[in-house]
Amino acid sequence: MHVDTRVYSRQQLVEMHGTAQFRRLVAAGALTPVRRGWYAGPDATPRVVEAVRAGGALSCVSALAVRGLWMPPGYSDRVHLRASKHLSTHRSCRLPGGVQPVTSAIDSLGDALACASLCMTDEDWVIVVDSALNKHTLTIPRLQEQMGVVSARMRRLMARCDGRSQSGTESAVRFRLQSRRVVVEVQPDVPTVGRVDLRVGRILIECDSVEHHTGIETYQKDRNRDRAAVLRGEATWRVTYKDVFVDWATAGRDLFGLIAADRHRDRRQKRPA
Repeated sequence: MHVDTRVYSRQQLVEMHGTAQFRRLVAAGALTPVRRGWYAGPDATPRVVEAVRAGGALSCVSALAVRGLWMPPGYSDRVHLRASKHLSTHRSCRLPGGVQPVTSAIDSLGDALACASLCMTDEDWVIVVDSALNKHTLTIPRLQEQMGVVSARMRRLMARCDGRSQSGTESAVRFRLQSRRVVVEVQPDVPTVGRVDLRVGRILIECDSVEHHTGIETYQKDRNRDRAAVLRGEATWRVTYKDVFVDWATAGRDLFGLIAADRHRDRRQKRPA
């Protein structure tokens, strides 16, 4: 889970290179001062440099994005940083357990998630926790250990997280269905169809992305799976990123309309075993 942003404290650089070599690197211009006691190397991550220059460490949603987690829309408007007590800023994010020292240019995964719990909506935080669990193959107890103080709200939301989720769109749809008390199967393996994102009764929900659902071969494979579902008496309901995060008023109305009409229920007669 280590990510090298090429921004270091003087202490880190001395531990890495020794005092003499550190001074030579600074004199040669290989290390650029960012603020007192902090330096940026070549190809330093711009947002990390900005956070350190402002008096803190990159944290919260900004650190999660740099760490490669799936981010919901609406959180890239500003740099989120966490400042130590003697470098507090009016726009600083904070940890649920109070002010902690800043010893690295970017917060750990656990600290960044803890900070983000205070900046994100319930749904959006569940999405990024899902992404962390999936990307780093972590368990919820292990992740909670890394987060330090875990509030009652965080525990409640983490009970709704699922590391099997393959994308933020899938997490969002699952969260919205469960919020309406709809029973959802996550990543079920459907005979003759294969693994699908979500299942509600006889409705197989696929959350399509441009990255994974483009190209002639993938297009054909998806259609083959859809036909296999129909032959089983089931239906595939496909949604895109835009459906979920831009036009959910329409897409959600359609899906919940099907469920309200009981069209998701399997009324096929069960054959004797």
